[in-house]
Amino acid sequence: MSDKPDVTEVTTFDKTKLKKTETQEKNPLPTKEIEQEKAESS
Repeated sequence: MSDKPDVTEVTTFDKTKLKKTETQEKNPLPTKEIEQEKAESS
């Protein structure tokens, strides 16, 4: 038994079969406007 994982599938993987995707921010950080509103309400 080897300590290293089996990487034969990784080395033979064809990257051209992957689809191009666009990443989208789902939880953007709060804007300065929101931070200002929180400061005013406290």
